Amino acid sequence: MNPEQILSDLIRINTVNPPGNEMEAALYLKDLFARAGVPGEIVETGNGRGNFFARTGSGSKRLLFLSHLDVVPVGEGWDFDPFSGEIREGMVLGRGALDCKGLVAAQAFTFLKLVREKVPLNGTLIFAATADEERGGDFGVKRLLDDVPEKLQADFAINEGGEAPLQLNGRTVFFIQIGEKGTAWSRLTASGVSCHGSIPSLGDNAVVKMVRSLNDLAGCRPQVTLIPEVKYMLQELTGILGLNINVDEQNVDSILENFKNRTFVETLRAMTRMTISPNVVQGGSKTNVVPDMCTASIDIRILPGQDKEDVIRELRRYIGEEINIEVTNYYPPTFSSSQSEHYRAIAEATRDVAGTEAICLPCISTGATDSRFLREAGIPSYGIGLMAEGFDRELLTTVHGKNERIDVASLHFIAFFLERLAIKYLS
Repeated sequence: MNPEQILSDLIRINTVNPPGNEMEAALYLKDLFARAGVPGEIVETGNGRGNFFARTGSGSKRLLFLSHLDVVPVGEGWDFDPFSGEIREGMVLGRGALDCKGLVAAQAFTFLKLVREKVPLNGTLIFAATADEERGGDFGVKRLLDDVPEKLQADFAINEGGEAPLQLNGRTVFFIQIGEKGTAWSRLTASGVSCHGSIPSLGDNAVVKMVRSLNDLAGCRPQVTLIPEVKYMLQELTGILGLNINVDEQNVDSILENFKNRTFVETLRAMTRMTISPNVVQGGSKTNVVPDMCTASIDIRILPGQDKEDVIRELRRYIGEEINIEVTNYYPPTFSSSQSEHYRAIAEATRDVAGTEAICLPCISTGATDSRFLREAGIPSYGIGLMAEGFDRELLTTVHGKNERIDVASLHFIAFFLERLAIKYLS
């Protein structure tokens, strides 16, 4: 069975989270592996929450193939059935094709291919397709590390999370995710005095207070902070462009103007500073009642060296003392070394499949993956975003959006990379 067929089958299993229902996908994988003579194990971490594990090889070295089985809701406006798994015109269509059932399929295919071809492994290859990544990992990797940590123990893991390759001045640049920004989601609360809406001057409108504060917050411009790996990445990118510029905090934004792809530019911008985005506002109960309470939920992502106090200090610069601030969901940044044999093995395997002229650079994710839990547990984890040469960059806009799909060529490219990495590290 090829990776596109495995992906097609997985897409047809609805694992939208919530509720997840990853058990059905885990059972599919268990049967797939069993038919290949590979015993697998399902660990249930909640009602219907299945996590599938398999192992092959023996020896002291351990490589973990990590991926997740759950997907985000589909929404409206799709041009095809989001759970069809249809393979059409070189594409596999459906929710999860890119995030992240495509990686599940490529890892499963590679694992089974190594077993089928009896490739000798001087170490253990671990396959783990887990639950609940899209909702925080409480029923997935986070829970597994609490309950059965030995099942995920490895020298390092390969996971989702890398930026897609970029064509730049005739060169192909691949990005290896070595870390992730931290989250500091916060809630702002404005308090007021309620009264009848026909005489609003008798009250103190909390919604109006919040609107004023959010308007001030819209002008927030956090300072640029360059961690060494991001500075190195930017320096290498400017060199590829032929720019003779030494990257520093003062010239980052002017350097970004030299890149044409807006999505890539804004991703780089987010890698170089704290980001603050007010995304949910709730206030008032009736049109004829002046509200005495209004809240705003703010998505804040932080860099190494920044913490809760930095977040509150930054918010206070713009909203003053009248609004209450509460950091409701805090997770620190996590990183794995780019100066390690694991990183070098990933870079070498990438060049094996993409050609020796390919350039590999470290990057950090502006969002979060399950890798953060592994890193906190002392397991280095690296993210890939590999795609085949000539892939359509429009595909990237379908992640968490409508019409999600992946090209078959990229699936095979990822599988080839995984095979080279496993053989390189474990043989």
